[in-house]
Amino acid sequence: MNYKMIGRFTAQTLFVEMLFMIPALLISLFSREIAAVTGFLYTIALLALVTGLLWLPCRKAPRIMGAREGLACVSISWIVMSLLGCLPFVFSGAIPHYIDALFEIISGFTTTGSSVLARPEDLPNGILYWRSFSHWLGGMGVLVFLLALSPGDGKGSGFTMHLLRAESPGPNVGKLVPKMRKTATILYLIYIVLTVLNILFLLAGGMSLLDAVCTAFGTAGTGGFGTRSDSLAGFSPYLQYVTAVFMLLFGINFSCYYLLLLRQFRNVFKDEELRLYLLIVAASIGMIVVNLGSTYLTVEETFRHAFFQVSSIITTTGFATTDFDLWPSFSKTILMGLMVIGACAGSTGGGIKVARLLLIFKSLRRNIRQVLHPKKVQVVRSNGQVVDEQILTNTNAYLAAYVIIFVVSILLVSLDNFSPTTNITAVLACFNNIGPGLEAVGPTCNFSGFSDFSKIILSLDMLAGRLEIFPVLVLLSRSTWRHR
Repeated sequence: MNYKMIGRFTAQTLFVEMLFMIPALLISLFSREIAAVTGFLYTIALLALVTGLLWLPCRKAPRIMGAREGLACVSISWIVMSLLGCLPFVFSGAIPHYIDALFEIISGFTTTGSSVLARPEDLPNGILYWRSFSHWLGGMGVLVFLLALSPGDGKGSGFTMHLLRAESPGPNVGKLVPKMRKTATILYLIYIVLTVLNILFLLAGGMSLLDAVCTAFGTAGTGGFGTRSDSLAGFSPYLQYVTAVFMLLFGINFSCYYLLLLRQFRNVFKDEELRLYLLIVAASIGMIVVNLGSTYLTVEETFRHAFFQVSSIITTTGFATTDFDLWPSFSKTILMGLMVIGACAGSTGGGIKVARLLLIFKSLRRNIRQVLHPKKVQVVRSNGQVVDEQILTNTNAYLAAYVIIFVVSILLVSLDNFSPTTNITAVLACFNNIGPGLEAVGPTCNFSGFSDFSKIILSLDMLAGRLEIFPVLVLLSRSTWRHR
């Protein structure tokens, strides 16, 4: 295990976190929020100290990284980043209880959007900005950001691929271009352009600059931290439609946008995952609109709320325009199914991912055919290409780990004596990085009623869900820490 390499990357991660706190500090200074200024200054000073202590002994670490170093590096960086990133909440008094603050920032970095706050609009502007920016930073991944900025000196062949695979969502991570650093740069440029476009469309609808920036951060990272207690319910239909459309856009595999830039339109239209994703969205909206019937005054309002909530849930964003906990059981069941499915691989969304769902269906079909024709060689294809058997094995392992963690989490959280629906949807919301659940954790409620123990369990679920389970499990394996 290359401990110094892990220490070096952790230091770089904390340095990036420290730099990104400066805009929040400046907003606090401009708004004359003394408590928030103090909170950010204390945290920045502590981050500088910890970064220095890690960097000095690890700065000359050999750039040799295998799969286990990559997985461990990502997990440790995210955990340390969260442990320190919540301190502005604590030092400023915005969220004085450390476990609550830790839950909030993990929810931010993992782009979950579950909150312990009843009225986010009461937060100081600088704290509100930092809370929403955590979505944007966690959406694409801070280590992907580091890879995009790292000089391409060619040293340490393969270590960038291990980092990108460990932090990027989906069953398989490939290169857009031969060099991984250039791939990371392309991903972030697409991410930034879409975010800026989102902000401009929101400003055109009359949203204030701070609200537009925070909402765009939540949309881009598919996070869902709102600037108001009613999420987006109080904004105009135009702003709701804009947010719904951009949520769907950020739920698409970013490689599709790169193909569009290369004018490979046919390859995009033939993408099986994209077609299934859009089909699920369209079918879900249609069924919910029919099921809602005369719940709302007009057909347009019914369609808008159905469109928005389907976009919000399948992309695991978590914004809301209405209390969908009051919807008929059929519509709520559809939303719960979308919570599990999630967005496309290679997007900023959470959940199992449409790509995995596609592979699971195709693998099941292949196994049925093998039973009927045992002597015939059967392969699984995706977009015309044969899927490597290792990817199928990893998908099955992921599904098994997902079910085990999901069941254990529900059992542990149930110690708080909430209803089964609350417990199940709370775990679904956190593990799939969605935000709101149903009943006591519905769109008009929050997670403050859970005990500290349950908040820690749900926080671990959020980390495991965002990092695709295995990087977190690697930390618990004894073989990870054994010397080769």
